Amino acid sequence: MKKLLIVVDMQNDFIDGSLGTPDAVAIIPNAVKKIENFDGEVIATIDSHYEDYFESEEGKNLPVPHCIRGTKGWELHPDIKKACEDKNYVAVEKLTFGSRDLPEMVYELLGEDDLTIEIIGLCTDISVISNALMLKAFFPEVEITVDSSCCAGFTPETHEPALQIMRSCQIIVI
Repeated sequence: MKKLLIVVDMQNDFIDGSLGTPDAVAIIPNAVKKIENFDGEVIATIDSHYEDYFESEEGKNLPVPHCIRGTKGWELHPDIKKACEDKNYVAVEKLTFGSRDLPEMVYELLGEDDLTIEIIGLCTDISVISNALMLKAFFPEVEITVDSSCCAGFTPETHEPALQIMRSCQIIVI
């Protein structure tokens, strides 16, 4: 069985930066432990924006600059980065909530037969759910799991409903 862990947007701006939350800070030890103990391939998504962020659709709807390419906020949290580097992870930059390149990368790296995917990261209600649902659409027969102890929502009030939506779409939530 081939195993893949996808670490979604565990970047400084989402943890303790411009869009950081206490809940995001609190999951770091769980996420680090998950990555360190994972027996399989690891892909980390990197939310990436540019100086023209306010001109984008996202910037108009969420007027908080974050994850501007090349800034400290754009970088993976140091503890997450170290854990990922120890696993020889593959990084994929993404310009949207769901990575357009992720399904193809997963297929090229591992195929779709005899594969399981586990997802952790931030934010449960935005990028985690977007990537989980997209992967389920591309790989309907692959078991996809989200570890809720390694996820945090944009707000606590949006975390749990996102998990419920994923459950209803046949994604296993632990």
